[in-house]
Amino acid sequence: MKKAFTMLELVFVIMIVGILSYFVSSSFQRNPLREAADQVVSHIRYTQHLAMQDDTFASNDSAWYRKRWQVRFSTAGGVQSYAIMSDINSDGNPNASVGGIIEVAKDPLNPIQYLIGTPTTSFFNNTKPEFMNKKLDLTSTYGVTRITVAGGGTGSTANRILFDSMGRPYRGDTNALNGGVIASPSDRIAMTPITVTLIDSNLNTMVITIEPETGYTHIL
Repeated sequence: MKKAFTMLELVFVIMIVGILSYFVSSSFQRNPLREAADQVVSHIRYTQHLAMQDDTFASNDSAWYRKRWQVRFSTAGGVQSYAIMSDINSDGNPNASVGGIIEVAKDPLNPIQYLIGTPTTSFFNNTKPEFMNKKLDLTSTYGVTRITVAGGGTGSTANRILFDSMGRPYRGDTNALNGGVIASPSDRIAMTPITVTLIDSNLNTMVITIEPETGYTHIL
């Protein structure tokens, strides 16, 4: 007797093929701005993790709190980028050597690279580009044309988000020469959500929110 598919089997196969084709087609529809936002969220959470693992308190250092791990957004060279760093010498820059210590965190996925998107005058200045992680150059990698940091209720306009050993977010400057510098261990702690907005050339936006107290980071 000749075998054949029943109508139910045919419908079932068509449904499975339809579902698979949807997921395959979706995988080809890239959303670079969303990819950039997902990466930034991941790195903000990693910064918080570093801060909770590395308590910078030192009884012999009156400015120990400025060494907390932070995400520093930058527009240097017309590029929207960021770095994950600990400002050991309170000059506000991601330095390649402060007493032999590199202020920028290593990339856990590639230990020969650091979590900084573009070279600066204080971080190798183009002499060692292989140390940079170009994914943190959001303009070249994802087409981000503008980054804005807002909120926090701290009175600061700094493009920096710091975390303490409890994971709480701060928004303030760590450059000791600036008027908006964090002046005490509890100064500039976030009282309202901090937002990081990524904007592309078509004015599409992705808004990342860091909640006060908990530091919980998510995309709106």
